[in-house]
Amino acid sequence: MDFVKKLKQGDKTLFSFEILPPLKGKSIQSIYDGIDPLLEFDPAFVNVTYHREEFIYKKREKGFLEKIAIKKRPGTVGICAAIKNKYNIEAVPHLICGGFNKEETENALIDLHFLGINNVLALRGDPIKTEPHFVPEDGGNRYAVDLVEQIVRLNNGIYMDPNIENATPTNFSIGVAGYPEKHFEAPNMDADIKRLKQKIDAGAHYIVTQLFFDNKKFFEFCERCRAEGIEAPIIPGIKPIESLRHITFLPKFFNIDLPVELTNALYQCKTNEDVRNVGAEWAIAQSKELIEAGVPCIHYYTMGKSKTVSKIAKSTF
Repeated sequence: MDFVKKLKQGDKTLFSFEILPPLKGKSIQSIYDGIDPLLEFDPAFVNVTYHREEFIYKKREKGFLEKIAIKKRPGTVGICAAIKNKYNIEAVPHLICGGFNKEETENALIDLHFLGINNVLALRGDPIKTEPHFVPEDGGNRYAVDLVEQIVRLNNGIYMDPNIENATPTNFSIGVAGYPEKHFEAPNMDADIKRLKQKIDAGAHYIVTQLFFDNKKFFEFCERCRAEGIEAPIIPGIKPIESLRHITFLPKFFNIDLPVELTNALYQCKTNEDVRNVGAEWAIAQSKELIEAGVPCIHYYTMGKSKTVSKIAKSTF
């Protein structure tokens, strides 16, 4: 909980970032190569994403199809342990509902607790590609609020097995996601804020937002949260645009808008290097305005690439 206390102190805006586990078969050195250039900015924490299994179908005899689960990016828990051991930085694993029943979730939390990893980001997670909508595991958590409630029970020493006596409480600080432009499944922003309030009331301690490119939308989101009675620290999430593909991919995948001024500049770009320069300058301007507004921390989505984030941080932190 020291991390949450630091967020609430508000002495200065902290720096943090998110990384992806490497593809299966790759070494952890790629993780270290992405972290090392960002150490000079004294990161408060590093988030490590969790990626669900995917399914492929292989043809078998007599025309039958075999459904085979594959996982392209394993290793979230191991990477968090390695980061904490190598750098002594708080590592925050994403913990999702999809793909886990509650017993498996409890066991994952126990492993994290044993490793001294006491911060988690509790998410529902996205549906897998073969599902038209999110489907929870049998006996699993359906919503992020359910996951938060399970973690809080462990923090109170309440395990699933009722026969456990004198159980040791865990000490997880719990982050949850917020959406300045609303979650794509929410019918409207008011409904989305009420969902977020439920997660905070259930015991979540802080909020990390989905990426956005218009600070006005973030500030309006914060005002709505405060009006709803949400007092938890709200950490803005920033993603620098780094390729021509992002111009169409990011709005579609994350259900966000790109400001007209930004898109006009991007459409003039001829190369990805031009895009990276425009994206970095935009993120620098965003970051400076957010720091001026006194946000507790700025969280950067690096996607495993630290060069642009390092450039942004040098100009702002």
